[in-house]
Amino acid sequence: MQKIIIIDDEAAGRQLLREYLEDFPDLIVIGEANNGVDAIRLIREFKPDLIFLDIQMPGLNGFDVLTRLDEMPLVIFSTAYDKYALKAFEVHALDYLLKPYTRDRFSIAVQKALNSLQHNLNSVQSLTESLLTPESSYPEKILVQIGAKLVTVDLAEVIWIDAEGDYSKLITSKQRYLSNYGLGALEKKLDPRRFIRVHRSAIINLAFVQEIQKQISSYDVILQNGEVVRVSRGYMENIKRLTY
Repeated sequence: MQKIIIIDDEAAGRQLLREYLEDFPDLIVIGEANNGVDAIRLIREFKPDLIFLDIQMPGLNGFDVLTRLDEMPLVIFSTAYDKYALKAFEVHALDYLLKPYTRDRFSIAVQKALNSLQHNLNSVQSLTESLLTPESSYPEKILVQIGAKLVTVDLAEVIWIDAEGDYSKLITSKQRYLSNYGLGALEKKLDPRRFIRVHRSAIINLAFVQEIQKQISSYDVILQNGEVVRVSRGYMENIKRLTY
């Protein structure tokens, strides 16, 4: 069974989604919202696998909702406006249903979601052992969602991690990845022997520190890729603990 939340400010739109979802008994609607604030509350509380999300709503719009989530479910946008399609896929939406859509078009979107959910489950199960080292409970690799797929990121290659709103940006020498986790949540999953928080918006990998320059009341961390990360006052002790 997969958990679904419907978010649409129009009752007719929510009713149509419920009707079409009757063709998929494994998808269970666990909540509905007609505005962005209630949508965020429901998603945080029930952690759905998939949400159907309208874009233009009173108060917070659909994109506002996504930026305020710590964990991102699969997203299918359902909207009467085609001008947001490009932005929808930039935030890794699985599909974009343009109202009015047919039952067949809806079924295509849902089947895509079911395939993605099954793929994610298989990926997690098959990689569980390889993602953990025998000596540690901290992963050596993590899965990051890009569009409808998950890609493996080797944490040993992550130079530093930068806060990106409610998300986190993992920076390697070859590519930058966007994690659905906020920096605080991601920090808890990282080995503190390798990764240290130096700013409310930055975590560094000690393996890539070239040097640390002491300033008047702080430090600047010079990384091997040439980037400079400032150590804020609240995290200076993390640097001092490494000094001998």
